[in-house]
Amino acid sequence: MKLKGLTTIIAPAVVLVAGVVALALSLSVRMPSVAASNPRNGQLHVTKLCNGTTGTYPGSYCTIESSNLAEIQVPSTVYYDQVGNVPAGMLDSNVVLSVGTGNWAVGRCTLDRTTHLGLCTFSDGTGPLTGFSARVDVSLDPATGLFHWDGTYSFSPLPPR
Repeated sequence: MKLKGLTTIIAPAVVLVAGVVALALSLSVRMPSVAASNPRNGQLHVTKLCNGTTGTYPGSYCTIESSNLAEIQVPSTVYYDQVGNVPAGMLDSNVVLSVGTGNWAVGRCTLDRTTHLGLCTFSDGTGPLTGFSARVDVSLDPATGLFHWDGTYSFSPLPPR
């Protein structure tokens, strides 16, 4: 009789301890983050060729020469909608990255026209660029005349409608 009573007390305690150990082990195992395994974000590397009038009038543009992101196809076009030199020595403009009819992303680029160093950010788009965001450093390769965008990109999931 005493053995039956002891088993009744010990069995639930063993189950409880086993549950706590299983929970502790599951929490200590590192699962890869969703961001680390998500192919919808990563490094962005683009080169673009800009005509001689870029930034001197609204509507100036550059042509994408290479891109490591399939959604930014060659030859896509980057349009600048504000005139350069405001503030002096700078290009600070809203931009549209057009990859085809109905397929584009919006952003802003700021470039020091003396050093040819700058920053572009993109906040969203349409078509294959829906949910696109990026932050890229801008630099000029004087040997090739190509501007480089180097930074990161991501695509956010569409919100429910």
